[in-house]
Amino acid sequence: MLKKAFIIVALYSIAVTTQAQTKSSFKDWAKTPPMGWNSWDCYGSTVTEAEVKANADYMATNLKKLGWQYVVVDIRWFVENDKAGGYNQTDPRYVMDEYGRFLPYVGRFPSAAGGKGFKALADYIHSKGLKFGIHIMRGIPVEAVKRKLPIKGARGITADQVYSTELQCQWLRDNYTVVADRTGAQEYYDSILELYASWGVDFIKVDDLSRPYHEGEIELIRKAIDKTGRPIVLSTSPGETPIRNAEHIKEHANMWRMVDDVWDIWKDLVHLMNVSKGWYAYSAPGTWPDCDMIPLGRIAIRGERGKDRMTRLTKDEQVSLMTFFTIFRSPLMFGGDLPSNDTFTLSLVSNKDILKMHREGTDVKQLFMENGKMAITSRNSKTGERYLALFNIGDKEMATVTVNLKEFGFDSKYRVKELWTGNYIRGTEANFSQQLAPHSSKVFSISK
Repeated sequence: MLKKAFIIVALYSIAVTTQAQTKSSFKDWAKTPPMGWNSWDCYGSTVTEAEVKANADYMATNLKKLGWQYVVVDIRWFVENDKAGGYNQTDPRYVMDEYGRFLPYVGRFPSAAGGKGFKALADYIHSKGLKFGIHIMRGIPVEAVKRKLPIKGARGITADQVYSTELQCQWLRDNYTVVADRTGAQEYYDSILELYASWGVDFIKVDDLSRPYHEGEIELIRKAIDKTGRPIVLSTSPGETPIRNAEHIKEHANMWRMVDDVWDIWKDLVHLMNVSKGWYAYSAPGTWPDCDMIPLGRIAIRGERGKDRMTRLTKDEQVSLMTFFTIFRSPLMFGGDLPSNDTFTLSLVSNKDILKMHREGTDVKQLFMENGKMAITSRNSKTGERYLALFNIGDKEMATVTVNLKEFGFDSKYRVKELWTGNYIRGTEANFSQQLAPHSSKVFSISK
């Protein structure tokens, strides 16, 4: 009897341990913040297969060796007659299969012909040593509900039995809400993730999940991804993700947006810096607060905001954006058209010291943000280096930004490297100060 009880306890312990391991294993898929390219900032909802391949080719040649690897097709790849500068919500023509699952429009993605989906495009990107991602909207297609299409694997349940018009996305009405506790709801998400896994998808950005926070659908998506057996990184969008849901999102997604879209406007970056103050404590391997896409280089070729242009941010502002994104350890999703990069733009995404800080920095903390001045620090546990980023986020005047290094163990002699320039200086005082122009920044590694 005692032996039988011991066996039962042992089996229970194994089951609990296995469940815990399964629940957290998705964090192993993004141990460092994901880095890649997303089509939204430059091509909006009209990107083509040729444009995706051109950006993948550039990444493979110029950036892959530095850790850039994801190539992500953003919104509405399944609409035949969408438009630039917004969405066609008057008479959209959707492409979907018999189970109400969206398929790529072959007019923009020719390799999807014959119901092949994104398989051929994913294979092309994988052949470059890169990873492939797509964007979807939360919910179930309105068209599938209207046509009462069957949900694959749901044993007679149809789309009209799992939906609700409540909390439908207000800015894009392609989908209805999936009611999480309805029979067939999990099977619907299982069916679309099964399809994406069969294509070879490595990354999925799910929009309209965070504002308001859709806890039930987030859990359905997490389970559906795990059932595929394929490591698919999960990114939730847009912001602001409520800070009260921080622990929940950490247990279900690899990255989540802190704010709405960040464009090439300085005030967007300052707003992001302010909101990020609440998120430093939740950044950890496998789970990353997301600053949004990087609006640098050539954007809005057929985008949502403005006309075809190189980023409107000044060079100082561009450096400040990249300094903040990297020391904060946000995922890095470049938004500009990579083949259009000039030398300066390429330098912003290829600096080895900056990317090392982004990859290896730990214990990221904001030291202060006051009177237009900000300081952020992190450390490299492998090398013992201390990273320090100083910002003048004020609009008008030069500012002296000072940090006392004594609390980090540097009270007299220390060595400083300015990471963007590669220049070294010798420090001899505990107070480390820099004069910064408005909207500018500097970032250093400090060692003994």
